[in-house]
Amino acid sequence: MITLTINGTKTEVDTDPGTPLLWVLRDTLQLTGTKYGCGIAQCGACTVHLDGRAVRSCVTPVSMANGKQVTTIEGLADTALGKTVQAAWQEVDVPQCGYCQSGQIMSATALLMANPHPSEAQISDAMDGNLCRCGTYNRIRSAIQMAAEQAAKKGGAA
Repeated sequence: MITLTINGTKTEVDTDPGTPLLWVLRDTLQLTGTKYGCGIAQCGACTVHLDGRAVRSCVTPVSMANGKQVTTIEGLADTALGKTVQAAWQEVDVPQCGYCQSGQIMSATALLMANPHPSEAQISDAMDGNLCRCGTYNRIRSAIQMAAEQAAKKGGAA
């Protein structure tokens, strides 16, 4: 039995410890906001937070999340920074098809948690590896900058 805390709720899952966290989230727990993209940690669509750090859930064995805090896109809106990032995404009108956007938002939020005032180069570095087939990279960077500015005005990124 593996004990996970998903979006603040403790749950136990009976699964093989080597099962990718992505499949436990999607298939066992029905949290389908985290997307399957490539299965080899190259696209970022499956990004979640593990103890506040962005990880690719498609290659993260569920055993690595045992006893840790997992935040998915569904739980992100429960945080002030998550709400700010999601609002900036809407304001800038980032998504086209939207498939990659949960992973993009999770990576952006992890960046702003670690660095509330990132430079353009730091944003590019942090978002490297999050692929967008629609090519909305300029809007993604704009939304991250907007979220950083709005979080600063609200008194911090947390």
